[in-house]
Amino acid sequence: MAEDSLRIGGLSSGLALILNGEDSKEGSSKPRLVSYCDDFGHQSVERTLEYIFGLPNKSVGSISGQIDSRLIRAIIKNECLEYRSNSGVLLRSRDGICAVDNGCGPQIIGLDQSSICGDIRIIRPPLLVESLAMFSSARANASVWKGKWMYEVVLETSGIQQLGWATLTCPFTNHKGVGDADDSYAFDGWRVRKWNKDAEPYGQSWVVGDVIGCCIDLDHNEISFYRNGVSLGVAFRGIRKMGPGFGYFPAISLSQGERCELNFGSRPFKYPVEGYLPFQAPPSINVFAVHLLRCLSRLLDMHCMERAEHSSFEKLRMLKRFVSFEDLFHPVSRGICEEFFSVIEANAQSVEYISWGPFLSFMMEVLRVQAPHDYSSLDRILDVFLEFQGSSLFFEHILNALSSGCKTAKLVLTECPYSGSYPYLALACHLLRREELMVLWWKSTDFEFLFEGCLSQKGPSKQDLESMMPSVWWPGSCEDVSYENSMLLTTTALSEAISKIEEKHRDLCRLVIQFIPPVTPPQLPGSVFRTFLQNLLLKNRGADRNVPPPGVSSNSVLVSLYTVLLHFLSEGFGMGDICDWLKRCGNGSDVGFLHRGGEQSFPISLFLKNDPHRIDISRLGGSFNHLSKLHPVSDQDDEVIRWVEGCMDDEETRVTHLSMKKPCCCSSYDTDFARSMKDPIRYTAKGSRSHCSTISERSAHVASECSAGSLNDEMADKPSSSDQSESEFEYRPVQHMRFVPRESNISSATLREEELVDVLLLLYHMGLAPNFKQASYYMSHQSQSISLLEEADRQIRERACSEQLKRLKEARNNYREEVVDSVRHCAWYRISLFSRWKQRGMYATCMWTVQLLLVLSKMDSVFVYIPEYYLEALVDCFHVLRKGDPPFVPSSIFIKQGLASFVTFVVTHFNDSRISSAELRDLLLQSISVLVQYKEYLAAFESNEAATQRLPKALLSAFDNRSWIPVTNILLRLCKGSGFGSLKHGESSLSSIVFQVYVVGVSPNHLSFFYGVVSDGHFPVLALYFIKRLLRKACVNDEELFSAFLNRLFNTLSWTMTEFSVSVREMQEKYQVMDFQQKKCCFIFDLSCNLTRVLEFCTREIPQAFLRGTDTNLRRLTELIVFILNHITSEADAEFFELSLRRHGQSLEKVNRGMILAPLVGIILNLLDASEDTEFVPQNDVVGFFASMDCPGRVHCGFQLLLDYNWAGSFRGDSYPAKLGQLENFLALLVSRSELEEVSNSEDETDVIDDSICCICYASEANARFAPCSHRSCYGCITRHLLNCHRCFFCNATVLEVVRIGEKTN
Repeated sequence: MAEDSLRIGGLSSGLALILNGEDSKEGSSKPRLVSYCDDFGHQSVERTLEYIFGLPNKSVGSISGQIDSRLIRAIIKNECLEYRSNSGVLLRSRDGICAVDNGCGPQIIGLDQSSICGDIRIIRPPLLVESLAMFSSARANASVWKGKWMYEVVLETSGIQQLGWATLTCPFTNHKGVGDADDSYAFDGWRVRKWNKDAEPYGQSWVVGDVIGCCIDLDHNEISFYRNGVSLGVAFRGIRKMGPGFGYFPAISLSQGERCELNFGSRPFKYPVEGYLPFQAPPSINVFAVHLLRCLSRLLDMHCMERAEHSSFEKLRMLKRFVSFEDLFHPVSRGICEEFFSVIEANAQSVEYISWGPFLSFMMEVLRVQAPHDYSSLDRILDVFLEFQGSSLFFEHILNALSSGCKTAKLVLTECPYSGSYPYLALACHLLRREELMVLWWKSTDFEFLFEGCLSQKGPSKQDLESMMPSVWWPGSCEDVSYENSMLLTTTALSEAISKIEEKHRDLCRLVIQFIPPVTPPQLPGSVFRTFLQNLLLKNRGADRNVPPPGVSSNSVLVSLYTVLLHFLSEGFGMGDICDWLKRCGNGSDVGFLHRGGEQSFPISLFLKNDPHRIDISRLGGSFNHLSKLHPVSDQDDEVIRWVEGCMDDEETRVTHLSMKKPCCCSSYDTDFARSMKDPIRYTAKGSRSHCSTISERSAHVASECSAGSLNDEMADKPSSSDQSESEFEYRPVQHMRFVPRESNISSATLREEELVDVLLLLYHMGLAPNFKQASYYMSHQSQSISLLEEADRQIRERACSEQLKRLKEARNNYREEVVDSVRHCAWYRISLFSRWKQRGMYATCMWTVQLLLVLSKMDSVFVYIPEYYLEALVDCFHVLRKGDPPFVPSSIFIKQGLASFVTFVVTHFNDSRISSAELRDLLLQSISVLVQYKEYLAAFESNEAATQRLPKALLSAFDNRSWIPVTNILLRLCKGSGFGSLKHGESSLSSIVFQVYVVGVSPNHLSFFYGVVSDGHFPVLALYFIKRLLRKACVNDEELFSAFLNRLFNTLSWTMTEFSVSVREMQEKYQVMDFQQKKCCFIFDLSCNLTRVLEFCTREIPQAFLRGTDTNLRRLTELIVFILNHITSEADAEFFELSLRRHGQSLEKVNRGMILAPLVGIILNLLDASEDTEFVPQNDVVGFFASMDCPGRVHCGFQLLLDYNWAGSFRGDSYPAKLGQLENFLALLVSRSELEEVSNSEDETDVIDDSICCICYASEANARFAPCSHRSCYGCITRHLLNCHRCFFCNATVLEVVRIGEKTN
């Protein structure tokens, strides 16, 4: 009754008197509280104590003495006996369990070491285990045979783990474990199966941080599993009854590298299941400890009510009718704590359980999970507890529990934004602001492990996303209109929750950065954080491999740490003057390092030192050991390279943080883009289906204006601050912080921002790149699924047959499920990875990194030492931003305003021999191949001086066995629209201005005068003009280069055509078109068409390579055309040919034989036009070569097919009949010439073939011989053979020289 009246009314009648001076104890100046009665006999202190300790009304007698801790302890001992006596109640009903002493005592449940098969090790007590063998199994040291029991498993990894129960008869081997025998049962969330000899689908997929509850009900003979407190259903029924000593043991089987933490009851369960008991009983004092903490909680409630009704309390205090909280708190709280610690001291083994359970819950309750947090009450409690020596062990366990809580806490939509790991982080940050607790944490052997745990963030599974995003909407969907608003509210709430968590991660890292460890000699702030980073990177060596080594950190740790560093470097540290040595900007403003502009510097010692955490990292020039022998650089260890931002860009196009025009990361646009950030789901539209999302050129508010002075702090998309008062939220340093000036002679030990950039890029490479790859997959899958869903809807509307409708509706339901799943995943990735400030920081990171790489590329001895992840992270981050959905900025300015240097870098280094990795060079070349497909990015190449000077020749030299596909795509894009039949579907016949300006030397103004300007600002230059000048500049002056390119082009095209022909024939013989074979055919056919287009472009712009000099090129070209016509496009195979190429949903316009026939026609017409040119005197006869081919009838049929093909669908307008007339004249001439050749050959049939005829082609005189072997053949066959092989084709001897018959050898 007293408790209720205090809680509801907030007041209690009575009177208190504070006595000082002579009434106080000798030697004490503190006031003391005594009881006082009013006229009604109400005693305020007694009634208040009854409320605090939960006692009945008037159960506390009149207090005549001083109220101090001794009195409080006496009340507890006398009045709270029932809580002590009830402590043993928990031990009842534990019959049915048998435990074997494992050396820690019979009541301690752990793993039975004798049961381990494989290699399972406890890597951290009490039971964090890891498998170091391919497959390891183990049982606990306790079994049960009746009752209901459970244990929990916290997943540190999410791979193959079989968790469950097994008897002693279950054999463990290197291949079989839990669930692979009769009396063993297991659940595996990686494969989503349950195991009892055979596997069956069951449960949900699990993720890192999941808590799996393994429950066995021996009263009903059932086994069930729980995931994060949610039942997965009964997995096994009718399990066999067991007797005492032959029960079921908790058992696990782990594949290599898998980790999990077992809890048999030594700590409170995170998700206890009602009715199920833990294997290890809770400590007997748990109930009493909970009661004492509740008493403290009620004491603090008084303070809250006093603050809530401050004015009323003041009036009553003046009338002496209320006991002041301030007067009562110290003696009561101290008395409770003295009793609490005395009980704990007598039961030392209970510290862990009490800390992880009641004490942690009490601390969280005092803090308040939802804002506003009650930091003042928490500080009062901390002050009291820290007075006791035994509190250190408690707080050590609390910090462990908070770290564990961060790993397992999941986002709950209804609790946002203070959900997930936020409460644990908020409490941890507040605790660690006390120096004694920070020192305690740092001194613990598990400091780095716990720090990682605090940075962990549990990711969602498919089922988690369903609960977080119950309503799903996407542009063009047929869902209810309310779903759009519902999803918008959901994503906004989740974004706020993620922002809160990231904010606390930064607070925690700031505390570690500013912490000065108590060691000798003294260290500067940042030393502990630097050591943590180095050890983390050392631990995660090989984390980027397909199969990471055991012991690597969770991906969420790498992502969280990357996010923290990105914010520090982009938005500033936000630490005032605490770490002034981390900033170099003179005016003291907290401008992010990546946005400062002006002079930049970098200590190249980061590359030249082989630190332990870098020992396995590949460098651009190879391994460190190899490079140290070729390029010793010990004398440059302390050198710092300096440059001015933008120094590697053209002056006309230079955009820097200090220039008038700002980079995209620091420019101001209208607010359309900012609005898109607040409504992210609106931009998951169908436009994202393409490789690069096509968007209208809408402007955007990217970020605040960046200048030499400061950044505008009113960035709309910055991470939000918590809902605290200013004094509570502002950054508060660790107490008793010491400051060291930068001029100190130990300043070389400071944590440099350049070091953080280096770590940032490595963390991106190891942690972020896989996530962005997964995000890209879901975005692509979403687009494909939406297309299939729309196609299914269209067919349903058009179909009338009931059977077809049934199948279509089933397919539609499957497509819709895939769309919904993809939309949820895409929304999650946008929330967690693509927030606005992160994109801004990533853009600035790309700018800074590419400038560094370009500067160091001028220093050969240093460039080769650059780690490969610098280049990989740069390219991946660039394309992530480019393909962002919603996009960061309009594509028209993405490169132009800040990343022009990226174009310079990829153009100048995709064939850089200093880069030893062919994969890295391919990565740069593929970037060019992708970018030139879009006019906005092609414009960046047009205006780039390095591209105009280096790209043409570099592309031709890069066309080899490895890189021919991207080079072909680039060349095809540059000559797009210039070939026969390539003007369909709106393709422009005008090519890029860039190379025309470059090769001709005409200014853009003059070009616009001659050709006009199109609406999008591009100068239309005829493809003929462009390609002719391009090749003439790159090839004519280097005949050897072009000859090698043309040879590789012929070889590659011959190979693709042969592969395609063989694939089609195989499908014809089997009378079926397999999906895999069809994909292969389509791919090879596309490549063949592209190569043929490139060959067409060569015949148009450099016909002299075929019509002059040796006839090798023309002969090979002729043979290739005849091969295509004879074996691929014959009339007999026409229908099957198109069937083998056209996949489901593709129209006849997009895939048909005309794609390969058109460039063939173009090649022939180009050669005919060049032969008729009066200024061009050909030496090789085109008609003659075709007429000399074997089987002239088939050659004629092939050309007749070209004439009969329906070309109307490949042209706009009616320009093609004239060209076909020219081809018809050629065919007539060819038929006539072939008849003459046939007559001539028939007259020579009686002639005897002598030794003077070439035995290879039997068409020419053997007028050349190999030296030194002297075998003879015709010069044409020898020349063609030597293009690819330098051995004699008769005896395989090495050819040193080719001698014409009648000439002397040199």
